[in-house]
Amino acid sequence: MAGEVKTFFLSSEVVPFAKTGGLADVAGALPGALRALGVDVRVALPLYRSARSGNFPLERVIERIEVPLGKWILPSSVWATETKEGVKVYLVEREDMFDRPNLYGNPMGDYYDNLERFSFFCHAALRTLEALGWRPDVIHCNDWQTGLVPALISGPYRHSPLLSGIPSVFTIHNLGYQGIFPAEKLPLTGLDYGEFFHPEGVEFWGNLSLLKAGIVYSKAITTVSPTYAKEIQTPEFGLGMEGILHHRREVLRGILNGVDYTLWNPATDPHLAENYYPGKMGGKKRCKEALIQEMGLEGRLLQRPLLGMTTRLAAQKGLDLVTEAMEEILALDVGMVILGTGEDYYQKALQRAALENPGKVAVRIGFDEPLAHKIMAGVDIFLIPSRYEPCGLTQMYAFKYGTVPLVRATGGLEDTVRPFDPTTGQGNGFKFGPHTREAFLQCIKEAVRVYEKPDLWRLLVLNGMKEDFSWERSAKEYIDLYMSVMGR
Repeated sequence: MAGEVKTFFLSSEVVPFAKTGGLADVAGALPGALRALGVDVRVALPLYRSARSGNFPLERVIERIEVPLGKWILPSSVWATETKEGVKVYLVEREDMFDRPNLYGNPMGDYYDNLERFSFFCHAALRTLEALGWRPDVIHCNDWQTGLVPALISGPYRHSPLLSGIPSVFTIHNLGYQGIFPAEKLPLTGLDYGEFFHPEGVEFWGNLSLLKAGIVYSKAITTVSPTYAKEIQTPEFGLGMEGILHHRREVLRGILNGVDYTLWNPATDPHLAENYYPGKMGGKKRCKEALIQEMGLEGRLLQRPLLGMTTRLAAQKGLDLVTEAMEEILALDVGMVILGTGEDYYQKALQRAALENPGKVAVRIGFDEPLAHKIMAGVDIFLIPSRYEPCGLTQMYAFKYGTVPLVRATGGLEDTVRPFDPTTGQGNGFKFGPHTREAFLQCIKEAVRVYEKPDLWRLLVLNGMKEDFSWERSAKEYIDLYMSVMGR
């Protein structure tokens, strides 16, 4: 049945061509999983500098297409390549828009012309289909950068012989990014004021929101975990969109993201001091030794709990709890390793903690993929105290690596982590509810108590390693959704 489904998958970033966050990981992995199940899936993204300079064989498949941007018509070319799974990828070329050092902005803020850039990309993606003469059964859009597409199919492209009536699925990866722009820019999108600019359309508190365009005009909406799908319908997590999301709740579904186990698997991970798996766990201890040595921590921490984080250093990720409770956490005779970059306040606070606690706290500011893998394998407890977390991938990586996640009960963390019960031996991690220092600290104390009972800890570790969050499970749910919007 899946072999009959043709899907056009649009994303502003896709691993390995361009990445700033988890969206790229999803857009890189899900199409491959869909293809493995028989879906004819093709992907489109802009031809950024990172893709242009990457080691990918690119072939120009469309010499020139005419792309509207307001009252202007701008030419574009389209290049193609394939992923290692054999998924066809189209890259939309327009040097003045996409050949830049970063995808969305610089340290000063977002690029001033992001509306123009991603409106252009949305039109170019649809014009690419027309030029190729390929009609997909479903167009799968991701986040605000592609949110214009469902509205375009409802409006300017409704009479296109090829595109008319194609249903769209819109996935919200993080509701915090809403693609909000001044109302006077609406003509640049190609949408008509009278038809589209109103509270039931793309208007959002007097501005224009491309995220809302995706929510309102798509046939189905997904987000990246079942709990997050419920949370975003509430004032606490809805960020002003809760009304429209609640209104469309009948077509809103939470589908948990998956994990690419070809990249995250301690049995094969090339970054580790020694590989390991449930039947050969000696490598886990060797990885802890190597991490302690590399990060300059005290050797005696080999016998004590080592806590770790690899994260964006921001309040949303719970860094306020970590910095506020640092002294009390260290009083439990534990070590801590943190890798990340983000808000200046948290960077400085963590660096200060490392200076004041040499041998106990190690902090590395920046992005370091090999070190992220070494931390995942080398620590005992992985902290994710997020205020909100649409899905979260690191807790899923942690399970595989025999590292126990300690998380706030929100979003995908709530859906994947089950509190460990020492009396029954059931559960795979630790979880706290209120976003307070006291609740966080109490949870860490509970984890340390279990760590001090080696037989219980071993059972908990193996419970986590048995979990399977492969993309195949998620891909089957998306195929089911595609079938439903196609009316099958």
